[in-house]
Amino acid sequence: MSSSNTKFSAVTGSARKIKDNAADWHNLMVRWDKLNNDGFQFATNIVNMKNSQKEHQPVDDFSSATVSQSFPPAVQQQTAGAAELQDECSKLQTVVDQMVVIVAKMEHLTAIQQGVQDLEEFQFGPEGRTLPLCHSWRTKEFEESSRVLLAAFRQELKLKQTVVQELAHTTLPDLHMVYLSCWLHQPFLPAQTRLTLEALLLETGHRPL
Repeated sequence: MSSSNTKFSAVTGSARKIKDNAADWHNLMVRWDKLNNDGFQFATNIVNMKNSQKEHQPVDDFSSATVSQSFPPAVQQQTAGAAELQDECSKLQTVVDQMVVIVAKMEHLTAIQQGVQDLEEFQFGPEGRTLPLCHSWRTKEFEESSRVLLAAFRQELKLKQTVVQELAHTTLPDLHMVYLSCWLHQPFLPAQTRLTLEALLLETGHRPL
């Protein structure tokens, strides 16, 4: 065990709660990344199916009867394709539903952190504890970091919900690419978000200095 981990191995009270919260933040973000990768694969499948359906779409001036008589295999293929498309859409929706659960748990972590902050202010006054709980941060800095992380993931979840609502209904290839790019690159989770988590892990002894 490193000296950093030894220092925090027996912490109690507010410091223990903050240390546990930091570990929970890390675990939730790992789960989010896994879901994001899964969702990108499902979203890519949806776009590929939409493009394939467009390529095999029957000519518009044929009546439905003529199409069914002259091109029954194509019609059957379209029906099967629609079912597969719906299945991929359901999978993508399931991913977003799981992301909603993750953000709800992040909200809970932030509420716990706010509770620790309120307790510190009650015990030590408006300025809170003057000495750092872990390496250098005071309680307020942990609470601020939680709020920053939560705000970022809330915004990214809204984007994901928009993508899942619009992706299968969009016919423009360029817009498909925009949605896929947004899903993959997560514009509301910039590098600073990861740095905030790393700072939390360093400060609480989960990462060695």
